[in-house]
Amino acid sequence: MPRFFVNEPVGDFFEILGNDAAHIMKSLRMQRGEMLTLCHNELDYVCEITDFGEGSVKLRLLRVEKCDSEPSVEVTLFQALPKGDKMDFIVQKAVEIGVDEIVLMLTSRCVSRPDEKSLQKKVSRWQKIAEEAAKQSGRGRIPRVLEAVSFENAVEIAKRSEKTLLFYENGGSPLRGAINNTENPRSIAVFIGPEGGFERTEVDLASNAAGATICTLGRRILRTETAAIVATALVIYEIEAKN
Repeated sequence: MPRFFVNEPVGDFFEILGNDAAHIMKSLRMQRGEMLTLCHNELDYVCEITDFGEGSVKLRLLRVEKCDSEPSVEVTLFQALPKGDKMDFIVQKAVEIGVDEIVLMLTSRCVSRPDEKSLQKKVSRWQKIAEEAAKQSGRGRIPRVLEAVSFENAVEIAKRSEKTLLFYENGGSPLRGAINNTENPRSIAVFIGPEGGFERTEVDLASNAAGATICTLGRRILRTETAAIVATALVIYEIEAKN
């Protein structure tokens, strides 16, 4: 069933305008009597199309359901800014997997360092990618993509999470052991480095300042975009498997 994110619906009758209305009418070619879902704050408002206006779709509320697709743990992905269009892929797949928020980092070995104006445009595009991925995967909310911060600031932000995991290509603890040795955390920060990996000083800073557990994804060195997807998927899987 098609789904669209909206501000909190009020009453039993709604109206969709703008790009979403055009998508419903022109791309999906939906008709009166067909159903779609409006999503707000992890609630699904299942609606029936009652009429079409000039650039609008009118709906009638049928029922409200709790969205059951959100993970039981909030995962924040701290991703070092990669080269090229790799971030498009990371955002799309991380949102599909269930990541709650994506924080971009500028680390010592980041090659890509766009100016502020260019970066703002990129973040705006990535946020749109996040929204489309959330719709496609049936998420109950749209994860935020935050503008790039320094590694030091990222470590400070990570302190808000109950557990921090930094994935290091030079070895560390197996992920399953790192998670199973703790109570079920409600929030986890996941750090992924750039193409050249983390500097040892960065690893030590995360460990000392944020209590990060240094983890490994195995014997093979993964590309940054692969590591981001594998790490977040395994973290969410392991936590949900325990519950």
